[in-house]
Amino acid sequence: MNILVPDNWLRDFLQTKASTNKIAEDLSLCGPSVEKVERVGSDSIYSIEVTTNRVDSASVFGIAREACAILPQFGVKALLYPIKVGNLKFVSKVNYLEVNVDSSLCPRFSAVLIRNVSIAQSPDWMKERLSLCGVRPINNVVDISNYIMHELGQPVHTFDYDKILGAKMVLRKSRRVEKLTTLDGKTHALFGDDIVIEDGKGRLIDLAGIMGGENSAVDETTKNILLFVQTYNPVNIRKTSMSLAHRTEAAVLFEKSLDPELVSLGISRGIDLFESLTKGKAEKEILDIYPNPYKPMKVQTNLDFINSRLGISLSKSNITQIFGSLGFEANWRGGTLEVLVPSWRANDVSLPEDIVEEIARIYGYHKLPSKLMEGAIPEPLVNSPFEFESKIKSILKGYGAAEVYTLSLVSSGEAPSGLKLKNPLGPEGEYLRTSLMPSLVKAAKENSGEKEPYHLFEMANIYLPAGRQDLPEEKMTLAGIFVGSSFREAKGMIEGLLAELKFEGKLTPEEGPHYLPSRRLSVKSGPREIGSFGELEEGSFYYEIDVEELRADSKEVGSFTAIPKYPAQIEDITLSFPGRTKIGEVISSIKSSDKLIARVELTDTFQDSYTFRLWYQHPSKTLTDGEVDEIRKLVIRRLNEKFGGVIKG
Repeated sequence: MNILVPDNWLRDFLQTKASTNKIAEDLSLCGPSVEKVERVGSDSIYSIEVTTNRVDSASVFGIAREACAILPQFGVKALLYPIKVGNLKFVSKVNYLEVNVDSSLCPRFSAVLIRNVSIAQSPDWMKERLSLCGVRPINNVVDISNYIMHELGQPVHTFDYDKILGAKMVLRKSRRVEKLTTLDGKTHALFGDDIVIEDGKGRLIDLAGIMGGENSAVDETTKNILLFVQTYNPVNIRKTSMSLAHRTEAAVLFEKSLDPELVSLGISRGIDLFESLTKGKAEKEILDIYPNPYKPMKVQTNLDFINSRLGISLSKSNITQIFGSLGFEANWRGGTLEVLVPSWRANDVSLPEDIVEEIARIYGYHKLPSKLMEGAIPEPLVNSPFEFESKIKSILKGYGAAEVYTLSLVSSGEAPSGLKLKNPLGPEGEYLRTSLMPSLVKAAKENSGEKEPYHLFEMANIYLPAGRQDLPEEKMTLAGIFVGSSFREAKGMIEGLLAELKFEGKLTPEEGPHYLPSRRLSVKSGPREIGSFGELEEGSFYYEIDVEELRADSKEVGSFTAIPKYPAQIEDITLSFPGRTKIGEVISSIKSSDKLIARVELTDTFQDSYTFRLWYQHPSKTLTDGEVDEIRKLVIRRLNEKFGGVIKG
């Protein structure tokens, strides 16, 4: 996620003489990546990308803490001004609010009543800082909440205390189809298991971690405010935010599992700002339900483990200094290092490898030694499947086809005999597909507005049930669909592909499911069917071929035939045939009529008339007109007897 951090605000916590560009450069080398630094008025804004596991850095204070550890590695002095919690009194019960909290949903629940506030505009310095972070200032109460969230990375919420009926809060899971209207005026029907808060009259007043309820909102008449600071179960927050499509800055932070110790800083900072900017007065006792306070986690490793993985030799003092700057406590017992992980890093530092990673990034990956690989370059695989697949794609693209990528997970209607997933994301992706046909038909329909003929193809695995085995049989398959093309055009492309792959097989008419009657060809290698081609019931021409079978029966180099010494006699013959005559069989019959017929092509068609071009050729002499005439008569007689063909013209 990306955050914006004003330089002047950052320097409230970071004492350094480093320039903004120097801070940006060093942070990017060892910590959060600074995408750019932009000058706005008298201030500079850092645009920073924070990785999702480092929510502790998603704030002004978090970036200051990182910079304080990183800058000294580049010879720049830096000092962190910590946020101190005043002499606050945290108690488990207060007289101004009755609570009932499910601690599995809310690990830490804190609140304090602030009386007699005055709603007004925020001071200019606060409005300017919020504006630079992309937040629109509204009034002092709302602005304080946003200010604390951007400063500390801890969302806080404010309720109009007098609208909490019965001065009671019950934090629980929602029930299915319960409804709640949030501050933005949207009414949400809840799915269940959302974290909600109800008041003493059973009204839902907060969609916890997402947005407050409209019925408890602060307005211009508010006098008493309940300042509310918590941490929540991140899984529930994520599910609610995604299922309701309601993404807020608070939800983005809460779903990444915030540090519960941060609550103390948030409520302390909130009291200070509310008392100074709203003239309100906070109660002495702060409600704090925190049944399982954080206990520092210990991670152990040793010097040899660290240095062997870094490829360098760091001293114990260097390692201790790095961890001290990060807020970890590091203790050595001989060669063994014991590290106490602070609360804000508990979610991403738990293994010896994590310890090495922290040392490496602060020391600087750019300072670690690099070494080029040695040894002979491996020979390419012989007859690699990837090379063959790439060749097929290249040929089809050369014919003008467009490659598509579709999902392997389909609905039950698209894979009736497929394997069902145990945990599908939805009904549209419950099954592993057993054919590419439904996916390509759907892709063609999605392009139905295209005026010109087109050819889509895909090469991907299909997943066939494999008996009692847990895993399916994965079969690499080539499939394609022609839209707006004629049968001969589509068939010609398939024949061209097979010819370029030097596939020694043939297309044989055979019936099959999903294709129209007498409109299907089986792609055969010997007696084995390795694919099919034909016209689908919905009207498009479709093919599907087993890629591995095709590769096994294709050749890299075709057979060599010497160029004939003697020229061929070439002539065209036009014949008419009865309807439904299979012209492929006619061509085969012509070729087999005489061994001196070297080649036959269909060159033209008109209604029931077909023009064939024949090459007559003898390997050791030039044929005479009489010899050609005898062969021609044999061909015509054979076609008449077998197919009812009649010579035209």
